[in-house]
Formats: sequence, C-alpha cells, structure tokens
Amino acid sequence: MHAIARRKSGFLVAVALAAACGGEPPGAGVAGQREATSVAAADVARASAARPPAGRGQSRGVAVFTPRIVGERNGAPLYRKEVLSPVYSIDRLYGSMRGPQSSVAFHLAADKLAPEPELLWVTAFEAVMVAPDGVTVLSDEFMCHSNLNVERDLYHENVLSDLELTAGRLFTLAQGQLSARLPDGYGLPVVSSQLVTLATQVLNHNVTDRKLDVRHRIRIEFVRDRDLVRPLVPLVHHGVVGLKLIDGPDGYVQIPPDRVDPSVHGEGCGIGEPAVDGNSHQLEDGFGRRFTSFWLVKPGREVNHTRVTTMLALPYDTTAHYITAHLHPFAESLELRDLSTGETVFKSRTRQADGRIGLAEVEHYASPEGIPLYRDHEYELISIYENSSGRDQDSMATMMLYLRVQDFRLKAGVLAPMAQVAFH
Repeated sequence: MHAIARRKSGFLVAVALAAACGGEPPGAGVAGQREATSVAAADVARASAARPPAGRGQSRGVAVFTPRIVGERNGAPLYRKEVLSPVYSIDRLYGSMRGPQSSVAFHLAADKLAPEPELLWVTAFEAVMVAPDGVTVLSDEFMCHSNLNVERDLYHENVLSDLELTAGRLFTLAQGQLSARLPDGYGLPVVSSQLVTLATQVLNHNVTDRKLDVRHRIRIEFVRDRDLVRPLVPLVHHGVVGLKLIDGPDGYVQIPPDRVDPSVHGEGCGIGEPAVDGNSHQLEDGFGRRFTSFWLVKPGREVNHTRVTTMLALPYDTTAHYITAHLHPFAESLELRDLSTGETVFKSRTRQADGRIGLAEVEHYASPEGIPLYRDHEYELISIYENSSGRDQDSMATMMLYLRVQDFRLKAGVLAPMAQVAFH
C-alpha cells in the first residue's frame, strides 16, 4: 500500500478511535495539551513525595508522582509512575461517555531521573477506581475509561516506522479490564521528552440513592533502555473500530461503491442510529458514506460487521502480541476475522456484572509468540450485543492490537549522547 493511502486510512481510524474511546481527533489535542501541561506542572510541584501518602487528607486535585523502582523486568529496574485523577462527584446516573472527565499531561521521566532525552519502554498500564484518599479501592462500575495518549505527529517525529500509532493512543482501559501488561520482552518505545496525556472519565449506570466521590488511580510501568542487557521488541498500538452506517450507498468503509464485492469484503456494517446528537463520534469516508462509532443498540440481539482492512493499513506482514477490546455493557463478544482465510484472528468474550448494568470481564490476549496478520489479507470486525434491558442502550466496539514493529528506528540525534550509545 502506498504511503499516501496509509496516511489517509490512518487519519480515518485515528478519528474513529478518538471518538470511540474518548480522545481527540488528530491535530485537536495540541492546544489542550498545552493547557493540561500547566496543570500537570503545578500538581507535580505539590506532589513532592516519591509515592502517594497513605490515609486520608489527599488533595482533591490531580496529582502526578515521581517514578519509583518497584521491581525488575528483563534484567532492568522496573519503574512505576502513579497518577491520581481529580476527585469526581457522582450524584446522578451517567451513561457511557457522558460523565465528568478531565485530562492532564506530563512526562514519564524527567528532572533528576532523565534530565536529557533517553529511550523508555512502557510495559504496563493499570487503572482502578479509588476513594478520594487515593488508596481505598472502589467498584469498577464507575469506570468509563482511562486513556494514555501522545500527540501522534510529535511522537512519530522521533519514533520512526511505517507502522504508526492510531489516534496517538498508547493504552485504553475500561470496565472489564483494569490492567494491561505486555508480554515479557516487549514494550512501547517512548522518548522521555515526549509529553503523554492521561484522559479519565467516570460513569454511573446503577447508583441513585447516594452521592459518591471517586477518582482514578493510574500506574504506568516502564524500563530505561540504558539499563537493558538485551533490547526489547518494539510494539505499536494499532486499532480497528466497529461502525454503523448513517448515510450512504452501503456499509463498506473506504471502498468505491462500484468496487464492493461481498464475497471479498464481507457483509459490511448495518444501518445505525447515533447514540448522541450532533457530529461527535461521526466520520465520512470520502465515498459518500457517513458512519458513527457510537450507536444505539435496540432491545434484543445485534450482530454487526465492519470491514477494517483499510483501517489496519498494514505496510508489511507482522504479528499481534497483545489484544484487548473496548466494549459497553450488554456486549457479548468482539471478533477480528480474516476474510481471506475465513479464520478468527481473536475473539474477545465478555462476562456481564451480576445484579447490575456493567461488564465484569473482557477477555484479552497476550503472547510472546503472537498471531500473524498479513498485509494482503482482508479483515472484518464482528461485534455482538445482547440487549436484555428492554430499552435502547449505547454501544461501541473497538479492538486494540499491539503489533510488532519491524522497521523501528529513532530520529538521528533525538537522544542525549550517553543514551544514544546505550540504545541497542
């Protein structure tokens, strides 16, 4: 696939992923990132301790703490950076993507730990709901999402590859999966001078008899490249999104209508009703079609197919070593299928929460061996919702794949001389 075609499809999926998981479209985050940076700097100054204090009395504002060593990974010291979101007050029902939210930008390692740019490898991301004290763990039913993002274009000024990030996303966690740990020997490369942005949001499907104060506690784990005896294998987050057709000739994303072949391209997505008014979570594909990534599921069973070959836009054959899914309550499964072979690449099944609306578990995949994906194959995403509530429910269906980068390199001169020597 030509580079221009990859950029076009990359923009499409970036917009869709940003809409699907609570982010911003490409180019929209720069001003917001500057604003969040000033907030982060003030809070870092207040958070002078190396780790959060135990007990009550924690500030209700955002707090970004200094990384500390918590163990070892691949023979190198393992660092953990902890962040507390602001305290969110929940005093009513909030549907998905409708509750209080915020974002804050910071560096993973700066000041004394990494005063000059060096290469870091992010290996894990964890998010749990806690009380205002930052310690007492609460129910995950109030988790809408926790996203760890970078500004995509700035990231790829330093980290070079034909296989690029979608939506500037490093991780997304939501109900049903509160931690993501990459397989041993793998990591996401991030230059220490790169700002990362944490976006958090809450929801409430169930509690109406009391007011609650909650916050997100985030833990990000990484190693320094200079500490490694052997290099880690680079991965990149690459996502595909389920869509519903709002307007247009058919449900095939980014295929000229006169070239659609169901025997090759699958069923295509169905017609849907947006879950929110306005143009948010919507996109056009350049061929007279308009889609939404946030739609209403009617009572009963819904099976939706979305061709995602162009979203993947693979520049070469590769392997997926970590896969997770972002789904809403009443989702049954999300499957990535290879249309060229008829085989399932990965199917994530869910378990609904007992006695309340919510997801208790969303299956994920992690393996050093990986699952092959092929540049010249056709792929589709199949989402299944079983809406047993008797009323319309909102839905999303995003699969996040962490793919092996085979042409990883850093921009010349981006690292400090000492770090440059240490880079493998």
